[in-house]
Amino acid sequence: MHLNTMNRRLSRMACSSLLLLVAITARAELELDITHGVSDPVPVAVVPFAHAAGADSTDVATVIERDLASTGRFKGLARTAMPAQPQRAADVDAAAWHAAHADYVVVGRVIAGGGETAVLHFDLVNALTGQRLLGDESVTVPQKSLRKGAHRIADRVFEKITGVRGAFDTRIAYVAVEGTPPNQRFQLIVADADGENAAVAARGSQPIMSPAWSPDGEWLAYVSFERGVSVINVQRVRTGELRQVSARAGVNGAPTFSPDGKRLALTLSGSSGNLDIYLLELATQALTRLTDDPAIDTEPAWSPDGQTLYFTSDRGGGPQIYAMQPKPGNRARRISFGVPYAARPRVSPDGRQLALVTQEGSAFHIATLDLATGTIMTLSRGTLDESPSFAPNGAMLIYAGRDGGQGVLATASVDGQVSARLKSTVGEVREPVWGPFLN
Repeated sequence: MHLNTMNRRLSRMACSSLLLLVAITARAELELDITHGVSDPVPVAVVPFAHAAGADSTDVATVIERDLASTGRFKGLARTAMPAQPQRAADVDAAAWHAAHADYVVVGRVIAGGGETAVLHFDLVNALTGQRLLGDESVTVPQKSLRKGAHRIADRVFEKITGVRGAFDTRIAYVAVEGTPPNQRFQLIVADADGENAAVAARGSQPIMSPAWSPDGEWLAYVSFERGVSVINVQRVRTGELRQVSARAGVNGAPTFSPDGKRLALTLSGSSGNLDIYLLELATQALTRLTDDPAIDTEPAWSPDGQTLYFTSDRGGGPQIYAMQPKPGNRARRISFGVPYAARPRVSPDGRQLALVTQEGSAFHIATLDLATGTIMTLSRGTLDESPSFAPNGAMLIYAGRDGGQGVLATASVDGQVSARLKSTVGEVREPVWGPFLN
């Protein structure tokens, strides 16, 4: 949410009790549409996997192929163009696959494991050289979770070819909105990174805002509206266990977990109505004020080492990004220059870049800021793009935008070469946040 609208929206929202419905399948999942990819994507053939009895009906090969294609850097080979359907690397005729215009071939099979598990064996072959790049590797998953196993295989294939760890076996959280005022329904949804397996974590008739993952992926912090005021909840995703951690007078907003998961940086207004940055110790509820400025200070974000907080402030006359050590009395320094508007900072996993929202004319775009050079690079070209969040491998960003007047999610590679949209089949979606690696 942009700085100049946040305070107004928070102050005017009414509220009612929030109904927590954990692990209920969401009606709206996301449909991926690649809007821009690299000019010469790598052709990869993912051969259909043989299935064990008892495993679910997931087409493992299709999931792997779609994962790779979603990056905009790979394209699949149609099954009708495949010269054979081998299950092991030893049976792959590299010359035949190269002639079919495949650079790489993924083969595999699903066998029954112990208990209620399935084991997915797979190989990756370079069709140009015949070299087996991944040999009889395997992942073990519950028999009813072959999709998860497919994501793990896609991660390994992606990393082997590109040298970058894959992030397909991760999760996203976002807010979905159905209906029109005053009859809207709000849902906090957790889904696989590809938008599948969407499940409702929380829902209510009043707004849910600003979800943030804990570093271990076990908890979500978010803002909800209960009894006429904003509150910050922390909820265990797996069980639905709920803790209300801040319901102070005025605004309670923009929570974000510290890298050790023990603290939240958050925005509070108190009775004065002015927004400042605070630290909250989750175990003790001890509260520490970090900023004390007549300007609006909001939207904190931690550096990976926990030594720096970045935040949005208009203390210089307009919204810009500032940084400070998270200790009382430390001075903040401005770090964004050359643009009239910079807000909503989010830090890359390696700590070298910020994702942020910039403004060009009346349009808001997603950009990155190189912390070493100060260079700002625009990645998106929508009219109202906001809420950027890095993938845990740092290669992609997910953010919220508009498409035909409807709120959608979108992704962009940090080099600006690839972009995609994730449209909801029902209602509109906003405020995405990409979760951490799960292992």
